[in-house]
Amino acid sequence: MSTRTQLKSLVNARRGALVPGAFNALSAKVIEDLGFEAIYVTGAGVTNMWFGMPDQGFMGLAEIADHTARIRDAVSLPLIVDADTGFGNALNVIHTVRTLERAGADCIQFEDQIAPKRCGHFSGKEVISADEAVSKIKAAVDARRDQDLLIMARTDAAATLGFEAAVERAQRFAEAGADILFVEAVTEADQIRALPTRLAVPQLMNMVIGGRTPIFNATELGALGYGIVLYANAALQGAVMGMQKALTMLRDTKEVQESSGLVATFAERQRLVDKPEWDALEKRYT
Repeated sequence: MSTRTQLKSLVNARRGALVPGAFNALSAKVIEDLGFEAIYVTGAGVTNMWFGMPDQGFMGLAEIADHTARIRDAVSLPLIVDADTGFGNALNVIHTVRTLERAGADCIQFEDQIAPKRCGHFSGKEVISADEAVSKIKAAVDARRDQDLLIMARTDAAATLGFEAAVERAQRFAEAGADILFVEAVTEADQIRALPTRLAVPQLMNMVIGGRTPIFNATELGALGYGIVLYANAALQGAVMGMQKALTMLRDTKEVQESSGLVATFAERQRLVDKPEWDALEKRYT
């Protein structure tokens, strides 16, 4: 079964599959190693970790395509790729789909913010017209060469136009051919419970740690009928805290030992990057 077919089955099961975000190939390998079923290539994470900048539209197609290709080479799990606004109009969306499909994406996510976009849990968001947003989703659906490639349509309208407007947009995205719907930054628990009853197409619910949406357990979200429960930047936030703790000890005590419990062991680090397999290949070809 291809990764695209795997992802389609996972989404359609509507059991609240947990999908963490990866910001580079190593974080993707950790996610796979821990037994998760799919990976989200996070635009915010790439922007934060690659540029050291906030999620405010600084990432371009080349950066997310490069990360997608490197992660695709590193892991065998299905990849959901964050393509922000598609990096322009409907014609740019066509180019984005072709580029990310070639890079190894199994699902490509597009949102309806104006450019430059910003994190869905930041203030100051604005959205394009519903008609333009629908046209971009239609372009994405038409552009895919493999019909098993999934298109995810995200709306940020809840923050600016209200919950009902967001639901209406999501319904229009479904009618335009979107395979997965993503209503971002809902703020009320009752809204989370209502979405699966209002929209027939499988949905993703985004759990942003410290964000505006109430945190629900993934088991509960699965019971409600969500296909995917996204933790786009749990790995990133954990990595930042881990670096801060390890480097604080180094600064204050002038050394860090494996026994500190603050760092992965040398052996574990080599296991994660498949050094034994590369050693075996070296022997084979030497």
